Amino acid sequence: MNEILDAILASTQSDHGSPALGPADFAALPVPESYRAVTVHKDEAEMFAGLTTKEKDPRKSLHVDEVPVPELGPGEALVAVMASSVNYNSVWTSIFEPLPTFAFLERYGKLSPLAKRHDLPYHIIGSDLAGVVLRTGPGVNLWKPGDEVVAHCLSVELESADGHSDTMLDPEQRIWGFETNFGGLAELALVKSNQLMPKPDHLTWEEAAAPGLVNSTAYRQLVSSNGAQMKQGDNVLIWGASGGLGSYATQFALAGGATPICVVSSPRKAEICRAMGAEAIIDRSAEDYRFWKDEHTQDPREWKRFGKRIRELTGGEDVDIVFEHPGRETFGASVYVTRKGGTIVTCASTSGYTHEYDNRYLWMSLKRIVGSHFANYREAWEANRLIAKGRIHPTLSKVYPLEETGQATYDVHRNVHQGKVGVLCLAPQEGLGVRDPELRAKHLDAINLFRDAA
Repeated sequence: MNEILDAILASTQSDHGSPALGPADFAALPVPESYRAVTVHKDEAEMFAGLTTKEKDPRKSLHVDEVPVPELGPGEALVAVMASSVNYNSVWTSIFEPLPTFAFLERYGKLSPLAKRHDLPYHIIGSDLAGVVLRTGPGVNLWKPGDEVVAHCLSVELESADGHSDTMLDPEQRIWGFETNFGGLAELALVKSNQLMPKPDHLTWEEAAAPGLVNSTAYRQLVSSNGAQMKQGDNVLIWGASGGLGSYATQFALAGGATPICVVSSPRKAEICRAMGAEAIIDRSAEDYRFWKDEHTQDPREWKRFGKRIRELTGGEDVDIVFEHPGRETFGASVYVTRKGGTIVTCASTSGYTHEYDNRYLWMSLKRIVGSHFANYREAWEANRLIAKGRIHPTLSKVYPLEETGQATYDVHRNVHQGKVGVLCLAPQEGLGVRDPELRAKHLDAINLFRDAA
């Protein structure tokens, strides 16, 4: 592994332009028999039995193990991972909710002899990476050893016609590192070649690894024709606007000529939204919104108070789009405050999967609820292109070494983080991997915004 790292450092520390080492040099590097990876163990899937979600501690369930390198199959690539990041699916995996991910691996393993590789007594997690291609399998032509890449997390088989207009509709669509094995929180990762995208030249490894899942998810959810189709002038209500998903939704709204109404939970998070350029901000903790009277009963008076506050910030207008991901806690309010004919687009349920809302406010006002899950390759590519052009920026706030991934995941689980939390995998330190310092200099304040806030 040291030889691989030395080659990557030698290449990326050369003058920006042609790498010091070429494809043949990287192809000649020996691949070790094993590597370090962050895992959960199948025999520990019941370790948190009887505890509430909040009581479950990722630091106890996540391990850094030495694991064997998987067999490389057709259409696949083995990538040396310089950096990765923590997403909320890492939290779900670490606390074995809503079910242990080994059920996903078992189901995938039944698909084919090659897929059987994924059904193991350990699960290597992580749905983001930035790194360097080491090997490619048969049938891979676009990518070669030595290419500096990031990976999006859509894994598809595309043997069914259903997936050929939108790959997210493939019946065998999975999220890599969550519903498949060999994820990105590791020194090596196994991906399909159609997950790869060019690493943005002006970013460090850890910065480049941060946007992948959340940036692509926000792009499809807000911008794409498969999502809310946001347009100039729209009012967009964004829950958790300084968080991993919301921070990209806020940027897309601002870049696209819409007005974000940012909902946050502290003055500190409100300041981050202002620094991004947002002006309409609601601190739900300070204004003490309580959408539920108790565990079973919502409070429509709070929906109305919330809607009134939104209109105060928008000059009397309701929101055209609600960017939903908290789920149960907020969904009733989201449906209520959306304007007639507006759209609630949801991609997650971090506060609970069972949503309740008053259907009168949906059907009689011709509102739409749109489900949006990650992004197809084209959408992920476009979202990454905006990062590479410096139009959208990473929201990285803190970086941990691979050995402390449990703590990084704990931070996200307890919502004590801002933006995204990164993890160094092979990279020995932060700040490496920049090939375009001129573009970086133009956007340095925006790149560091969440770092400075932290």
